[in-house]
Amino acid sequence: MKFSTLEEYGIRCLLHVAKEGADKGLTIPEISKAEGITTHNTAKILRVLRMGGFLASSRGQIGGYTLSRPADEILVKNVLDSLGGKLFDDEFCSGHSGNSAICTHSVNCSIRSLWQLLQSAVDGVLKNMTIKDLMTSEDSIVSKITNIPSEETIKV
Repeated sequence: MKFSTLEEYGIRCLLHVAKEGADKGLTIPEISKAEGITTHNTAKILRVLRMGGFLASSRGQIGGYTLSRPADEILVKNVLDSLGGKLFDDEFCSGHSGNSAICTHSVNCSIRSLWQLLQSAVDGVLKNMTIKDLMTSEDSIVSKITNIPSEETIKV
């Protein structure tokens, strides 16, 4: 199970704008250079994020990309959904039925149950995680997820 590069780069670009673009807009070349992504791909990613309502853009000499709302109001789950969707949804099974038109395991599918359980766990972690949370330290994020004080967290 992997997140796509669009999702990875999208979160990275959004975080960069959140951290560096609070006072002024950042341009595509600035974000591209900072994140090590081609300007072409950065432009595509920023367009998706803007269309998803996470970024605002303005033209002109002082233009660029800024967050469309405060970082603590942007849920990571919504960003990932906008960039690529879920790891698993009900449509997944219809696209992986093997040689049959209908999956032979559709009545009692333990594999589908596994994917649903994993998606539920991922959704549970992401439902309250904001871009502002991702702007903190790794220990803070692990503590938020596990509700364990940061001194006792296990290094990820």
